[in-house]
Amino acid sequence: MEIRTASAGEAAALSALALRSKAHWGYDAAFLDACRAELTLREDELAERRTLVAELDGGLAGFGTLEGDPPSGELGMLFVEPAAIGRGVGGALLAALIGRARGLGFTRLAIDADPNAEAFYLAHGAVRVGEVASGSWPGRVLPQLELAVTPG
Repeated sequence: MEIRTASAGEAAALSALALRSKAHWGYDAAFLDACRAELTLREDELAERRTLVAELDGGLAGFGTLEGDPPSGELGMLFVEPAAIGRGVGGALLAALIGRARGLGFTRLAIDADPNAEAFYLAHGAVRVGEVASGSWPGRVLPQLELAVTPG
């Protein structure tokens, strides 16, 4: 597996990957359509959102974004290609994003998690600190998590 900075021209492919990853959890077409804008990366955002990409077996396997300014930031997105789920891609991306956060001086990362991803983040050291309203689906509540970024 290789983890690298996103390249120009990848925003559309990463956005499509995010929708496939979200669909993996059984969400219907109406829900996915409602999430489309929130899950879409624009080319001009790739660098600003510090987008990292994981490649596995020669193809895109996942990506994540590190957002905000130190000391407190946000894990904005973390999505894994459905065929790569369970192969360590998510954990490797999260570790790389934490490493980058540490190097930039972040001390904590907020995560507004999909309910299906909460257990993954908890297993990687995040703690639940509350709930937050979904930006895509009125009335839906998401787990709000926090991950301490310890000095390395």
